[in-house]
Amino acid sequence: MPDESCGRLVVVGQGYVGLPVAIRAVEVGFEVVGFDLDKDRVELLRRASTFVDDVSDAQIALALSSGRYVATSDRDELAGFDVAVICVPTPLRDGAPDIGCIEEAGRVIARHITAGCCVVLESTTYPGTTEDVLVPILEAGSGLRAGTDFHVGYSPERIDPSNRTWQFQNTPKIVSGVDAESLGVVREFYDSLVSRTFAVPGTREAELAKLLENTFRHVNIALINELAVYTHGLGVDVWSVIDAAATKPFGFMRFEPGPGVGGHCLPIDPSYLSWQVKRSLGQAFRFVDLANAVNDHMPEHVVTRAAQCLNARRKAVNGSRILLVGLAYKSNSGDARNSPAVAVARLLDKLGARISAIDPLVDEAAVPTYVEMVGCERDQLDGADLVIVLTDHDVINWDLVAQRSDCVLDTRNRLRSGNAEKL
Repeated sequence: MPDESCGRLVVVGQGYVGLPVAIRAVEVGFEVVGFDLDKDRVELLRRASTFVDDVSDAQIALALSSGRYVATSDRDELAGFDVAVICVPTPLRDGAPDIGCIEEAGRVIARHITAGCCVVLESTTYPGTTEDVLVPILEAGSGLRAGTDFHVGYSPERIDPSNRTWQFQNTPKIVSGVDAESLGVVREFYDSLVSRTFAVPGTREAELAKLLENTFRHVNIALINELAVYTHGLGVDVWSVIDAAATKPFGFMRFEPGPGVGGHCLPIDPSYLSWQVKRSLGQAFRFVDLANAVNDHMPEHVVTRAAQCLNARRKAVNGSRILLVGLAYKSNSGDARNSPAVAVARLLDKLGARISAIDPLVDEAAVPTYVEMVGCERDQLDGADLVIVLTDHDVINWDLVAQRSDCVLDTRNRLRSGNAEKL
C-alpha cells in the first residue's frame, strides 16, 4: 500500500457500485470520502459492517483504520476533492428513466468543484446524460467550464455481485471524457484502480456500451427462457439441448433459463435504451420490448408449472404448503432487488398458497411478510407439498433437498434426482 496519498476522492453513493470503488481507492492510497444520504447505511459503514456481497467487514475495518476512509452524509466533507465519482441509483418510473439522483449528486458536488478537478459518472443511464444533463448542473453550480476549468467523464460500472472470477479490480473499465484532456485524466484515475482500461471516443459511446452489454444478456436470456417454455411442451429437456449446443467452440454462447431476471441491471437497463430510441427517433426497439415481455412472464410460467406439479398429485395451489429455495435474484448473492423469486412468491400468495422459503443470504427485511423464512431442515422439506428451486446458492444443502423433497420443481437444473421436474 503506498505511503503517500494519491489524492482526495469523493464517491457519491455507497451501495453495490460505490462501495467497491471507495474501498479499492483506499487500498491504492487515495484519501476517500464515501458520501451517502442514507444515514443508516453510513452508520453501518462507520461500524465496519457490510451490506454488499463483494466488500467484507474486514475490508471496511481496514479502510477505516488506515485513516483514509470516511463515511458521511455531511455535504461539507466533500470539499477539496481531486476526483469525484457518482454512483447513484437510476431507476425506472412508469417506464421512463429517473435520473433525479444524478441531478442531485451533481448539485451536491458542483459547489465543491475547483480548477483542475475531475468528475466521473458511473451510474447507468441513457446516451447524452453526462454532457446534456450533468455538465450543465456542474457548470451552473461551480461557475466554471467543463473541459476548460475542470474535467468530466463517464465510466460505466461493471459490478457483478458475488462473481468470484471477475471483480472490480480485474474487470476491464471503459473510460471516456468530454474532451481529450478529460479522457486522459479519467483514464489515469482508473488505471490506478483496475488492471485494464479501454477508451472510447466520447461519453455517449460509453453510456451506450453499458446499455448494449446488458441488452445483449437480456435478449439472449429471453431467447433461452422462451425456448424452455416450448421445449417442455414438446417433451424435450432444454438443459440437454443447451449442453449439446455449448460443445460448439464457435458461434454459440451459453445462456441458461430461469424464473426471470432480476437485480438492478437487466430489468431496467435495456428499457433505458428502448426509451431513448423511442424518444429520439420515434421507433420501437423491438428486441428489447420482446425480451421484456418474455422475461417478465417467466414468474407466471413458474407458477403455472407449480400448479401442474400439484395437480398431478391431486392437490390445488390454494392451501398447499410451498417451500421456495432461494429468494435472491442470482446465486451466491444476498441481493433480492427485483428478484423473480419474490415475484413467484407474490403470485403464489395470491393463489392462496402457504409459502415458506430457504435463503441464508437474503436479509429478512427484504422478504415479504407472507413468506416464512426457515432453515434447510428435514422437517421443512418433508412437510412441503412442493419445493421450488429458484436460486441455487452453493451454501444450500442440495443433497438434503434432493433426499427429503417428495415433489420438486427445479428452475435452475441444480438437482439430478428423478422426482425433480424441470422448468
